[in-house]
Parts: sequence; C-alpha cells; structure tokens
Amino acid sequence: MLAHGAVHTYEMAVPLFVVVWLTEFETIALGVAQFDVTTATVGVIVTLGYGLFGLGALPGGVLVDRLGSRRLISACLFGMGLSYILLGLASSMVVVALALVLWGASASVYHPAGLSLISKGVSERGTGLAYHGIAGNVGIGLGPLLAAILLLFVEWRTVALVLGAPALLAAVYASQANFDETAAVDADETAADADEAAADGGSAGESKADSGVDSLGEFLAESRRLFAGSFVLVFVVVMCSGLYYRGVLTFLPELLRGLPGFEPIPVAALLPPGVSSALGVEAGGGQTLNPQDYFYSGLLLVGVLGQYAGGKLTDRVPVEYGIAGAFGGLAVLALLFVPVSNAGVVPLMALGAVLGVLLFVVQPMYQATVAEYTPSGTRGLSYGFTYLGVFGVGALGGTLAGGILAFADVTALFLALAVIAGVASATGLVLARRRGRD
Repeated sequence: MLAHGAVHTYEMAVPLFVVVWLTEFETIALGVAQFDVTTATVGVIVTLGYGLFGLGALPGGVLVDRLGSRRLISACLFGMGLSYILLGLASSMVVVALALVLWGASASVYHPAGLSLISKGVSERGTGLAYHGIAGNVGIGLGPLLAAILLLFVEWRTVALVLGAPALLAAVYASQANFDETAAVDADETAADADEAAADGGSAGESKADSGVDSLGEFLAESRRLFAGSFVLVFVVVMCSGLYYRGVLTFLPELLRGLPGFEPIPVAALLPPGVSSALGVEAGGGQTLNPQDYFYSGLLLVGVLGQYAGGKLTDRVPVEYGIAGAFGGLAVLALLFVPVSNAGVVPLMALGAVLGVLLFVVQPMYQATVAEYTPSGTRGLSYGFTYLGVFGVGALGGTLAGGILAFADVTALFLALAVIAGVASATGLVLARRRGRD
C-alpha cells in the first residue's frame, strides 16, 4: 500500500507540471534539431515516461516470478525517488524527459510485483485489491493536491525535490520487510496448475506454471499459453483502460483552465492580512490559486470510492459483467463531457465525481480477472503483460490526446475516448458469454 501510493503520487503530479512546462519552456533542443514546446511535443515527452512505466512491466513480471516482490518494490521506490530529485534539478525539457524516463523504468516493476504479492499472499483477494487500490488512490488524489498547494508558494522544481525525498526513505523500509509471499497459494490452486500442465503434455514439475520462467524459450512458451486462451480478451480490456485513463487525464488541467469558472484567483484575496504577511504573500505578487488543479485532485481522490466499490464487487458479481457495465458508463461520460462542461461548474463537478469513481472501479475488476484467467506460477508474467497493456500501450493515450488537441478539438478527443470505452465494454460481454459456455 505504501509503495502503491508513492507510484501514483509521482505519476499524477506530472499533469500539473505539464501546465507549467507549456509556459516556461519554448523549445526542445536536441542538438541537430529544435522543436517548439506544444501540447503535441509535451505529450510525446510525457509518453516516454508513461510508456516505460508500462513497457517495463513485462520484464518486471518475469523478474517477480524469479526474485520475489519485496526486492523489486524496494528497487522501484529507490529509482522513483532519484528520478524526482533529477526532475527538481532540470534546466531544460531534455532533462525533464530524462527524469521521466528514469521514473517510468523504476515504477514499471511495481504493479506486477505488488499485484502478484496480493494474488498469491492474500486469501480475500478482492478485498485485498480494494485496500491496495485505496492506497493508490490516496496517492493519486493527495499527491497532486499536495503538489498544487506547494506550487502556490514555491517553484515546480522545489516541489519535485520535496516529493522525491519520501520514496528514498520508503525504499529503506521496504528493503527490511520480511513476509511469506505465497501464503494464499493453497493446494487447490497448485493442483489446478498441475492439471493445466498435464493438459499441455507435461508434468506439474515441468510446468512454469509452478515456478515462473528461466529462459527466452520458456518465456515465449508461457506467453503463447496465456494468449491462446481468454487472456487475449482481458488484454484488450486493459489496453482500452490505459488509453482512456491516460487520454482523459494527461491534459485535463490544461483543458479546464480555459473554461468559465476556472479563472485564476489571487491568493492574497483569500487570506486574512495577518496570514498573508506570515506566509509572505503580497497583493499583486502574482501568486494565484488555479481551480483546475483542485478539480483534478478532487476527481482523483474520489477514485478511492471507486477502488473500494470495484474491489468489493469482484467478490460478489462476475467480473466480466462488471467490466462491461463500468466501461459502458465511461463511454457515456465521455460523450457528455463537452456539453456538460458548457453548462457550468456545478454540473461539471457532478460529472467529474462520477468519472472519478468509474475510472477506478474498473481497476480491481480487471486485476481480479487476470488472476482468474492465469496460473499462479506465472502470475508475475501475467501482470507484466497486463501493465504492458495498461501503462505501455495506454501511454499512447497521452500522445493521442495531445495530437487531437493540437490538430482538432476537445469534442473529437472525447468522441475517441467514448469509442475506446465502448470496445472495452463489448469485450467484457464477449468474456461473459465465453465463460457462460464453459
């Protein structure tokens, strides 16, 4: 829970910095070429970090099955802390890109490590995923909120340095933790893995379903086994989830900034004179409160309710129908976003609250679905592929959003997001029908 909160604190602070980078930097100098700083180019840079966050999940998943979760979570925390220290020292968009790449590579191992640990170490899997998801949403919501408050008083580089320090301390704690990582793998699940191995023409002892993979050949063989069944449909769902998630959130603060009711508010006008003097805030000093930052943070924090509800629902209803319903709701919200945003702040806040819940209801649902459709011995590999889809392929959602905003408009962006959610909803129904036949 500690590591999950840290991962998403760093992940979701980036869109707040995007607003600053678009105004502070003018060009991206790459030696032989220069590029203007626009939503399209910044979207590509953010995609580098977010893309590695997903792409690294696959090798991370292989390592989890061989090395265990604790070691990888410790390394993840240490690398993330260093990446934000580097971000705090950035003098150009090139250094910003390097810091995001380091963050993405470090954070990429977390989800296969953490989710493998829960799926094999916690007997009440749905409830465990719910609490784990709540911790992530506390980081998702409170992390950007803390960053937004700090940005009122200090520059963004100082905020990055402040955020980077706790991960280094958490890494020390994580490296000392000791526990049974397979406490919830019972005899029935082991027998199921053995039956699957026998069906493939081998014995339980020969199957990597029991012990992970040791070579490229075994990796390819186990990967083929995963994608030969219904896991391929689960992979479609998680890709759609990642594309929608990143597409709607990457530029959300920037989109809100231009709407009526989101005009900057001078900080001095909100504070009593004595408090303003104590904090060094002067009238006309240029320090402003940006409402879009707090709307963004509130939307993410509401996701705590979605994580808890989604986790509990996985223990009570078929996850395939849950996925179909939740993504259907996300498709409707995408179609409503533009007309509701034109109706005023209050209707938009209501839509944002529902969006925050549904964005995160789906996460414990697809996490539990992966556990149901994969053997325990290659659970790390399975979650590696899952987060390759969610955060690797899903990172293209930032590039997609930046490109559509640069060359089309907001309406086109949310229409594209509605199509993506619709595909995921239909795939959930296909999974349900397959399971019904089986």
